[in-house]
Amino acid sequence: MKLVTTAQMRALEHAAVESGTTWAGLMEQAGLGVAQIAVRYIRRGARILVLVGPGNNGGDGLVAARHLYDVGSTIQLYCWNRPFNPHDANHQQCRQRGIPELAAEDDPDQAALQAALQSADLVIDALLGAGVKRPVAGELARIVETVNRARLERGPGCQILAVDLPTGVDTETGMIYGVAIRADVSVATGAIKRGMLFHPGRAAVGKIRLAPIGIPPHNLEAVMSELLTADYARSLLPKRPSAAHKGLFGKVLIVGGSLHYPGAASLACAGAGRVGAGLVTLAAGRTVLGLGGRGPETTLLPVAESEWGTLGPSAVEEIAKALEGYQSLLIGPGLGTAEPTKEFIRRFFGLQQPKARNQVGFLPLPANPVLSNSTSIPLSPTVVDADALNLLASIEDWPDHIPHERCILTPHPGEMRRLLKLDQLPADLTTCASGAAQAWGQVVVLKGATTVIAHPDGRTLIYDGSNPALATAGTGDVLAGAIAGLLAQGLNLFDAASLGVYLHGAAGVRVRDEMGDAGALASDLLPQLPLAIRALRG
Repeated sequence: MKLVTTAQMRALEHAAVESGTTWAGLMEQAGLGVAQIAVRYIRRGARILVLVGPGNNGGDGLVAARHLYDVGSTIQLYCWNRPFNPHDANHQQCRQRGIPELAAEDDPDQAALQAALQSADLVIDALLGAGVKRPVAGELARIVETVNRARLERGPGCQILAVDLPTGVDTETGMIYGVAIRADVSVATGAIKRGMLFHPGRAAVGKIRLAPIGIPPHNLEAVMSELLTADYARSLLPKRPSAAHKGLFGKVLIVGGSLHYPGAASLACAGAGRVGAGLVTLAAGRTVLGLGGRGPETTLLPVAESEWGTLGPSAVEEIAKALEGYQSLLIGPGLGTAEPTKEFIRRFFGLQQPKARNQVGFLPLPANPVLSNSTSIPLSPTVVDADALNLLASIEDWPDHIPHERCILTPHPGEMRRLLKLDQLPADLTTCASGAAQAWGQVVVLKGATTVIAHPDGRTLIYDGSNPALATAGTGDVLAGAIAGLLAQGLNLFDAASLGVYLHGAAGVRVRDEMGDAGALASDLLPQLPLAIRALRG
């Protein structure tokens, strides 16, 4: 399931034409695909209103109208900014069939549009398609608002199907230009457009269906962005041999927790265990470990504190020594951002700047190997989350000192802004995450209602997982733990991040189905993770 920008889609269409098809053939395939999907949502003989715009999107709508007429539907065309042109073969074929049509300019008070909407079983939006950047305003905005109002008034009795994507939704970003058609289903022609997956436009898109138009498969293979689906995630599941022992499934070390946020580390530990890690250890200050609240399965590594409940630089050596026996590391959940903890992060990742050495009397101080510009600790595959991200963001040039393709960074939008030192993230979150992954040389998971997983080589996976049940404290800690647990089982950085995001989302769907959109807690995800794995295995 490849995801494309407007420019990529145009290049794919050009390649298809160069391979022997025609522009008219592409439009025919698109309109036919729309019609074939439309018949799934209507009864035989249904009344269909087709809103026809001026460009290729309108042409697709005319092709769909003709095919739906030919299978017995009652069709009405409502044309905006598309006067009849005798050289427009698709419009001509609709007229030859006697399909009635009305021009929006002849309906200034929209009385005819409102009447058609009251009797329509299905409305097909073919007004504006991909690549349109102008605001929806004036007469077009009034048409959109009238359609949306009818949809609300009539409910399931009148469904809206958008050709390619709803009028008013940006192809790349999901931004809405003024107003947008609120569709029940959107039929992407050729390939899914990236903006269909991002909010606020995602709420206007409805269900997404794909209508192939004959794009050569080898051309699609070059597209670097893809939808994270169940089939993709299933291919990543680590094997679980029947004769296995816990050592086969790896050990996770989690560095996190503080006096104010002990629960974050506990949730992360449970997340790692629930996706199948063989053993999970929490490294935290002795005061924090004394607070309890963890599952009995978690083993503990008490380390020195700088202040009461605060991890400081003196813990670096203890953690570094223990890390040799672990297959993955997670650092950050609930860690806090106190100054001693920032110094811990500096030393742990080898981010100190060289300092002039003082002398005691006539003797220089002994060299301190920790104060260097290179990473002093051989890192296991590492997930950097939460407060560790915020602390990195406050340190200049941190990407220059962490070995490339060693870490998965899991920022939410606020943490991403701080890492990039921006007041506001760009609207195109896919390009934002991909650019950061390439600049930093690390895998990036940009979390949100729609999540982007980006590899330093330019690949991106997008998870369409909007779920208000997950909008509660601690769900990100569960995700970070799950990713670390999958890393410990031998998955590479990108695959662990991708499978972790999918399983976390699938567990969230199970929680929502059981408990509803509100009131779920992050801990409710934990028992659902192994059930999500079982369901994925089939």
